[in-house]
Amino acid sequence: MSSIPSNHSEVEHVKIASRYLRGTLADSLRNGITGALNPDDTHLIKFHGSYQQTDRDLESERKRQKLEPLYSFMIRVRVPGGVASARQWARMNELSDSYGNGTLKLTTRQTFQLHGILKRNLPAAIQGFNEVTMDSIAGCGDVNRNVMCNTNPHESAVHQQVYDTAVAISAHLTPRTSAYREIWLDGNLQETTEAVDDEPVYGKTYLPRKFKIALAVPPHNDTDIYANDIGLIAIEEDGQLVGYNVAIGGGLGMTFGMPETYPRLADLIGFVAADDVVEVCEKLVTIQRDWGNRENRKFSRFKYTIDRVGLPAVVAEMHQRLGYALAPARPYRFTSSSDSFGWSGAPDGLSHLTLFVEGGRVLDRPGYGLKSALAEIASFHTGDFRLTGNQNLIIGNIEPAHRLRVQEVLEKHGAAPKAEQLTAIRRDALACVALNTCSLAFAEAERYLPTLLDKLDTVIRAHGLAEDSILIRMTGCPNGCARPYLGEIALIGRSLGRYNLYLGASHHGDRLNKLYREMLDEDGILRELTPLIAAYATDRETGESFGDFVVRTGVVKATVVGLDFHA
Repeated sequence: MSSIPSNHSEVEHVKIASRYLRGTLADSLRNGITGALNPDDTHLIKFHGSYQQTDRDLESERKRQKLEPLYSFMIRVRVPGGVASARQWARMNELSDSYGNGTLKLTTRQTFQLHGILKRNLPAAIQGFNEVTMDSIAGCGDVNRNVMCNTNPHESAVHQQVYDTAVAISAHLTPRTSAYREIWLDGNLQETTEAVDDEPVYGKTYLPRKFKIALAVPPHNDTDIYANDIGLIAIEEDGQLVGYNVAIGGGLGMTFGMPETYPRLADLIGFVAADDVVEVCEKLVTIQRDWGNRENRKFSRFKYTIDRVGLPAVVAEMHQRLGYALAPARPYRFTSSSDSFGWSGAPDGLSHLTLFVEGGRVLDRPGYGLKSALAEIASFHTGDFRLTGNQNLIIGNIEPAHRLRVQEVLEKHGAAPKAEQLTAIRRDALACVALNTCSLAFAEAERYLPTLLDKLDTVIRAHGLAEDSILIRMTGCPNGCARPYLGEIALIGRSLGRYNLYLGASHHGDRLNKLYREMLDEDGILRELTPLIAAYATDRETGESFGDFVVRTGVVKATVVGLDFHA
């Protein structure tokens, strides 16, 4: 049995007994009596990139009919740096129709999610994207998740090098267990009697909680690097990538009613040469592996480890494990965390088109056939598809001969770029999935935010702010999946139809927001925001963002340190 101390969490015991993530997943998949997995396997399947979910809209009716909940699965595919080929896009589109709910979800970590997959279809779906060299291992679970980086290849001469770094970090920190291949790809659902795997970075119990890494190329912080366990800021000199500033300890989840939980921004700790950045990431991961809290998962993120032992102690341990010290951080400046929409060119003649994707949901509806349009484009496009950290999509590296054709296909399906017709607050909005599938959600987010924005747009336009970017983010719970604590305006679900309102984050991601009002319904949200928006329109200083305005005018206090979030 387990060698884990008895005071450690249930999940720790499940991991050690799993034989490197095998558990009884094979048995669970064979069991046709239920649409669910064995209880322990619901923890393990996360490491394979999937969550077991239920349709919460149908709970009452199914309970009345004495039926078990309608179980289904979400699969999250890893896409390091957010770049997928046209062939990969086409396959994900096909799988969403064959096995999912007919939509693709583009996440705030630059990945695809498939929703609504029945248990019996899980192996076929996973095999489907593995056939085009994609996988879902470490899409979820207590491991390093999808590594993010800037997506616009024309923005900087060093972009390709930064993307290559993201891919290298992802590959180095991918679990080594053969369980993923055995269970999903080899068709071998027979239990193995002994695990022969080794995890040189993670060990048998992997990490205490999830771990996130993001890279950014200044002046764009569209990956919100301060929200990550490790944030890497590319430093460019004379057109060459020389290395990265390293920031550690970011993380945005918290729990209502527990002020000892809080969002936290990463601390800048130094500079590392480009050739050494993978090693630095590994050493930081191993510190969290060895020092992280395995007793209570609410305090298991790296941010809590750092605040418990102190940042100097973590940095000293990292230097000892590396055998050298990081150099002092180098100057940099972020000016934006938003996407730039529409067409852009590149010196080599290739074009890029950034499309607004509301809520990151790629679908077809009457008069708007984005999903069909992108499927048709993928059939001839020779470039790539780039998922942004803001849930949008770049059709990248479009050949000159294909530019007009891309535009015509989008227009034919009613999905041509119209971002300029939208308010900037809508273009920059983020929302998590929330209801009806997320088991943690208290309230709506993705399905409701567009309706709220219809009403806010009226206020925004009335005050001449249609082109002024204000970062608004909505989540169904406080766990932070749409990075709400970095929203200049954030709405976090407390119960069905009611939200806490937070204000005052910076526009470029280096300041948290602060709780302003609690338990607001829609009328309350509009009542609170309308005078603030009006005051911003008339009283702001030149170039002042909404978040800076509400801090300067004393609406809320500035929050930079996570420990001050609830103060």
